[in-house]
Amino acid sequence: MSTTKTITPYGHPGTMIQQAVGVFHTCMQRRTTLNRLTGKMPTEADAVAGTKRQTKPTMPIVRAEDLGKGKGDEVEFQLDQPIGSYPIMGSEFAEGKGVGTSYENARFRVNQARFPVDMGDQMSRIRTPYDLRKFGRPKAQRLMDDYIEHSTLVHLAGARGFNDHLIEWRVPLASHPKFSEIMVNRVKAPTRNRHLVAGAGAVGEVKANAGELVIASSDTLSMDVVDAVRSWMDQIPLPPPPVEFDEDLAATDSPIRVLLASPAQYSGFATDPNFRAFQGNAMARARLAKDHPLFLGEAGLWNGILIIKMPKAIRFYAGDELRYCASYTSEQESSVVVPASFTDKFAVDRAILLGGQALGQAFGRSDHSGVPFFWSEKEMDHGDKLELLIGAVLGMSKIRFAVNHGDEKQFTDHGVTVLDTAVPIIKPRG
Repeated sequence: MSTTKTITPYGHPGTMIQQAVGVFHTCMQRRTTLNRLTGKMPTEADAVAGTKRQTKPTMPIVRAEDLGKGKGDEVEFQLDQPIGSYPIMGSEFAEGKGVGTSYENARFRVNQARFPVDMGDQMSRIRTPYDLRKFGRPKAQRLMDDYIEHSTLVHLAGARGFNDHLIEWRVPLASHPKFSEIMVNRVKAPTRNRHLVAGAGAVGEVKANAGELVIASSDTLSMDVVDAVRSWMDQIPLPPPPVEFDEDLAATDSPIRVLLASPAQYSGFATDPNFRAFQGNAMARARLAKDHPLFLGEAGLWNGILIIKMPKAIRFYAGDELRYCASYTSEQESSVVVPASFTDKFAVDRAILLGGQALGQAFGRSDHSGVPFFWSEKEMDHGDKLELLIGAVLGMSKIRFAVNHGDEKQFTDHGVTVLDTAVPIIKPRG
């Protein structure tokens, strides 16, 4: 009888690295709304010095992998900074009058995040009809996927909100003692010029009255509000840049921004009698974008804004604090509260309008695997108990510039604007 001379035993380091590469690939290819807002990663051959790779800046989420060793706990991005200039006309001397570079480097901190999963003891594995190790890996993978997804959402929104349930959220409320550590980089409230509030079918900037946000329970997301958002973009200087999907034939002639709406906002918007036509618009536009999956399913296209449902609601209940920037020229944050008149019948949900280069998502290298993700299985108590663990080295942050408007420099969340609207709720907080 032949025997195998080459085997890979349980716990072999090579197996752990193979699994780490596998879970990293699975995470990067997951079919979720937020993951589809990231462009393709260039190949290793295209990377700078063979160690750093970055996706294109015309998608909302810019992802960078820095696999260099000994470079600290930060990953550097090359960001496209907006500039302005007038032409040099006729024979006027042009030499030495060049406008400054349009690129800016930014560094985001990364940290190690880990999820251990208890696989039970020997008797637990005997009693259960399931292979606990087989079921453990996808559970751990799901925890890490959710953590990345929820962290991305919170950074883009500039707030965690107060909609909370441990079984669903991988990011705790901002009041949690470990919130800052879990988020890695500071969660920044929206800049003054990127924070809108719905009001009577229009949109405006944050206003307070006796410490409460000026908003009525009837100020919900509607077609009129979406029209107002488009009008706002058409009239302000340097609006969020359009999103350019891979091989989109209409990217220049018919630019698009993406509006992530909470389930409650989306549900109210979808009651419009014309919503089916807007879904048809999205499907028709998808053909020009090589059937990009973001256009398909629960999506509607209206006035150049692709409206899709976000995975979790960023919600503020009556009396909850909502942070904002009161000045265009400062990042200092102020606060208002949701009107007490909302009681337990209404809340404020935050929609997120995305253009290109909204958020930087950084991945570092783990010494355990040589890639951002790592995997471990460990026996304890003389082999009786088993625990597996998934980990990643990552961090993310909104992309923010101090943009020169001539008379002043305004702090600007480059590719993301938030829109706060009222929503009816079916149950009190919790």
